[in-house]
Order: sequence, then C-alpha cells, then structure tokens
Amino acid sequence: MSRAEKAIITNMCMIENDKGQILIQDRVSSNWPGVTFPGGKVEKNESFVDSVIREVFEETGLVIKNPQICGTKQFQTEDDERYIVLMYKTNQFSGNLRSSEEGEVLWIDKYQLGTYHLANDFDEMFRVMDSDTLSEFYYDDSWNVHII
Repeated sequence: MSRAEKAIITNMCMIENDKGQILIQDRVSSNWPGVTFPGGKVEKNESFVDSVIREVFEETGLVIKNPQICGTKQFQTEDDERYIVLMYKTNQFSGNLRSSEEGEVLWIDKYQLGTYHLANDFDEMFRVMDSDTLSEFYYDDSWNVHII
C-alpha cells in the first residue's frame, strides 16, 4: 500500500499592525466568499514561507517578513485529495496597502471581526490562528469539526 496521497497545499496569513489591528480581505470568490485573511496556493518548487510572502504581496501590496506558522487546517476533497492550509501570522511588513481582484483589504480591530460576513469556517480558523494553545483545525470523514 502506497504511503503517498495527493494534496493541495495553501496558506493564509494574519497580519497585525502596531495598533493591534488585523488585516482582513473581503473575498469576492464564488467558491469561498466573505471575510478572511490573504493567502493562496503554494506553487510547484516554492517554499511554504516564500509562497505566503508572495500571496500576501499579490493580494495586499504588503511585503511581510518573518511569517511564523501558527496552525493548520485540513480536510479531504471530493476527489480524495488532502487540502491543507498552513496558517501564518506576522506583525512585520512594509509597503503600501492596496486591494486586488481577490477582494478589498482593510485594517480592523479584532473584536470587530464578528460584525462582518465571514467566509465559511473562517471563525474556527481565526480561533486557531489567534490562540497560543491551539494548533489544528480539521474535518473528519463525517465533516465534524475538530479544533486541537
């Protein structure tokens, strides 16, 4: 039996400014609309860290530094691929904030997050990313949510 499996690897980054605000993106995507953090797919032969730096720049105009992995999300797709989201956070960045075709980006206070229309299951992802004790969010084969 092979130990290999097909996987889709993606990333997401929570960026915090010196006022304690977080950068959100209001995605216009039809497959996962709503407020989330910037991020996207890891390209072939690209390091995980380089991919999150690239994705954040493409979607926000910001160049992040020293992104730290702070959690994971995973589930099996309908095509039996493991879909993995590597969650990062940083408070080090430079550049000029700009929105992209992915959606509008803006700084908000963390407590305001619940007043926005969030992408499906983003509240659980944020809970893991904002925690010092949680590290993983996953769906089992019955689509039950587990956060550990």
